[in-house]
Amino acid sequence: MHITKAEYIKSCVKAEHYPTDGLPEMIFAGRSNVGKSSFINSLTNRKHLARVSSRPGKTQTLNFYNINDMMYLVDVPGYGYAKVNRSLKESFGRMIEEYLVERDELILGVLLVDYRHKPTAEDIAMYQLYKYYEIPSVVIGTKKDKVNRSQYKKQEKLIKETLGFDQDDVFVAYSSETHEGRDEVWEIFLDLIQQYNDIIQEMEHEEE
Repeated sequence: MHITKAEYIKSCVKAEHYPTDGLPEMIFAGRSNVGKSSFINSLTNRKHLARVSSRPGKTQTLNFYNINDMMYLVDVPGYGYAKVNRSLKESFGRMIEEYLVERDELILGVLLVDYRHKPTAEDIAMYQLYKYYEIPSVVIGTKKDKVNRSQYKKQEKLIKETLGFDQDDVFVAYSSETHEGRDEVWEIFLDLIQQYNDIIQEMEHEEE
C-alpha cells in the first residue's frame, strides 16, 4: 500500500462533528500502553501522524485521519488509564458507543492488544462492544518483535481464548519496529473498502 496522503483532519466528541464526505471509516481502540500510535504511524509510514500524549488519559476525543482520500482511520484515545475519573470514563464510553451505533460509514473495528500479555477486562469489554453491534473486527497483537518465536502460537491462543474470539474475525500479529504484518493489514482494509464502495455505487445506481 503506497501512502500519498496521511493527514489529521479533526477531533470530535459528538456525531454532528463527524466528517461528512462519506468515506469509509475504521476505528482503532486499545489500552494506553499498547503501542497504538506506533501502530498507526507504522501502518501509514509516517513518523509523527499519531502523537503519544505526555499525559495518558488527557485526550478524550475521536481523532480522524484521512488516508489517500479513500478512508478515515478513527483513533480512540487509549483506555485503562487509572487516573481518569469515573465521570470522564462514563462520558468517554457514551461517546464511543454513540459512534458505533450511529456511524453508517464505520466498516471495521480494530482492537489492539499487547501480544506479550493476556487481554485485560477493558480489552474484553471493547471487543464485546464490537460484537454486540455486529461490527466486523480485526484484533492486532502489537509488539510481536518482543516475543520469542517459540511463544507465538501460545500467545495467540491465549489472546483468542481470553477474548472469546469470533472465528469470522481476523487476528494479525504486528511489529511497529519491523512492520511485520503491515501488508496483511492493508490487504484486509483494502478489501473492505472495495466492498463498501461497491455497495455505495449500487445504491446510487438504484436511485437513478
